[in-house]
Amino acid sequence: MSISSTNDAFSASRSRFEQVCCFMGGEAASNLTHWELETKLSVDVRELVRQLYQDHLDLRSSREERLVDVIDAEGDRHTSVEADHTRSLQTIFGEVSVTRLAYRRRGKNNLYLGDATLNLPEELHSHGLRELSAIESARGSFEEATEAIRRVTGIGCAKRQVELLAARSVVDFEAFYENVTRVQGNLGEVLVLSADGKGIVMRPDALRPATAKAAGRATVKLKTRLSRGEKHNRKRMAEVGAVYDVTPVVRTPGDIIGRETDAERAPAPKAANKWLTASVVDNAASVISAVFDEAQRRDPEHRRTWIALVDGAKHQIDCINAEAKTRGVRVSIVCDFIHVLEYLWSSAWSFFPEGDSAAEAWVAEKALSVLQGQASTVAASIRRKATCLGLDPRSRENADRCANYLLAKRDYLNYRQALEEGWPIASGVIEGACRHLVKDRLDLTGARWGLNGAEAILKLRALRSNGDFDEYWRFHLDRERHRVHEARFAHGTIPLAA
Repeated sequence: MSISSTNDAFSASRSRFEQVCCFMGGEAASNLTHWELETKLSVDVRELVRQLYQDHLDLRSSREERLVDVIDAEGDRHTSVEADHTRSLQTIFGEVSVTRLAYRRRGKNNLYLGDATLNLPEELHSHGLRELSAIESARGSFEEATEAIRRVTGIGCAKRQVELLAARSVVDFEAFYENVTRVQGNLGEVLVLSADGKGIVMRPDALRPATAKAAGRATVKLKTRLSRGEKHNRKRMAEVGAVYDVTPVVRTPGDIIGRETDAERAPAPKAANKWLTASVVDNAASVISAVFDEAQRRDPEHRRTWIALVDGAKHQIDCINAEAKTRGVRVSIVCDFIHVLEYLWSSAWSFFPEGDSAAEAWVAEKALSVLQGQASTVAASIRRKATCLGLDPRSRENADRCANYLLAKRDYLNYRQALEEGWPIASGVIEGACRHLVKDRLDLTGARWGLNGAEAILKLRALRSNGDFDEYWRFHLDRERHRVHEARFAHGTIPLAA
């Protein structure tokens, strides 16, 4: 095609550009404020670019060559060709139409080489709008995402459409991390695995069967909202996992529980290269398996020290032990020390009046003993104190609960070794992950989540937290090309003109 023919293909765009130039050079524009000029240009330029997009698509259509031999995935030849098949595409600049050749065969779906070359989506909305929906939905509510898209593009997408586009954008999340490569960490660094859960208020149809049954039996005080305590049977647990590297920092119990007069304390080990994942669809075992997959990518030969930081939940510990056994890797499990402190403080109020400063010294003494590896001794002393004081069952309830916890988890309270090895003993990373991935976005006032919408947001926020979104998006578009187009042709290959 000659240069003049190419120029003619963009005549509508040139005409539109001239209109913008004429307006900007005219008297009407001279009377506008800079804000009014910005507003006017934002609309005019979007329309100009949309026209450029349309002219380019029309030019591609006019250049499309008819191929003789187009074979589908089942080995059938599509020998009948029809021109001028048109479909719409809603882009970030506005709606355009795509005209292309249709390769037909009776009883079979048409094949469109033009669609495959452009990697067009199955739905109306472009990959650019899908990406924008994913980014904005991960930041704020779907209503806010809808408004942000309208503000940036001038396009009015329905809230439900934005939610569907966000859900479509994360379909390759698991496949992406199965194929991603990791730089091997320093052998001296500790590999830390952690998992926890956070409830999300769900729509009734998205609850797990047992929770839905309990919710159906429950009564509510108000018709239009849930009162305090009534969300318990309205939630579904989002399982959150984390993997990160830590350079060991040797510490003593005094570095953890010290006095203001003590010498300067050693700093806590700092997390590096954090990787997060979360799911409201998969159970804890599946998420912990994904956590082990990431750890395996970082240390495939199991040459580093692996530790798992948990809050003490039995099912999590069981899942970690099962995964470690299956993979043949040694994992040292450490219960979060902050949880131990919470139990100790709770037990203190069995012995001291609320607000008594003596409780603080007592908790510090017991905490130091636990850090020194004496959890069983501390549990026995708490029970003995409750008995010596003659406390009734109700008064000693918290003391017994603390003692039971220390005894049940004593195998995972080896803080003496952890501090000597320089390991972290607090699960701040996974607590922060639960807050960032779940609470900050999915715990909005009045929000009731569907399963697909909640799952999409968790995965999008994880991708962004991991710094993997851009790489993931390229991977996702490649997978889309294969799913939507390449898989329909023989040998998974899109035919090209000679």
